[in-house]
Amino acid sequence: MLDFEKAGGLVAAVAQDADTGEVLMLAWMNREAFEETVRTGRAVYFSRSRNKLWRKGEESGNVQEVKGVFIDCDADTVLLKVKQIGGAACHEGYKSCFFRRLDDGELKVIAERIFDPKAVYKK
Repeated sequence: MLDFEKAGGLVAAVAQDADTGEVLMLAWMNREAFEETVRTGRAVYFSRSRNKLWRKGEESGNVQEVKGVFIDCDADTVLLKVKQIGGAACHEGYKSCFFRRLDDGELKVIAERIFDPKAVYKK
């Protein structure tokens, strides 16, 4: 079904708002994360920085309920259509990880922050 070997055991995973079509984030999945996502109906990714499964919302409460799973033509990318619970997909507190736009060579924030990450993540 998915070619996890092509990129060293991982596939790209794009989360898209099932209702609006807005792209919320890009993350990575290994086989275990993909299988748990399909089994539970909740988005699970693989954190490359922590080298472990990352159950979306396990710290913030901003979970993703999976409404549809799509596989691309090369079998190396997953598109998850999700219902974003809690309003923010981004760990920086924005609805989408794509909250900056390049305008005339400069990055500009184009969205409102939904939560303060310092208040949510106890690192």
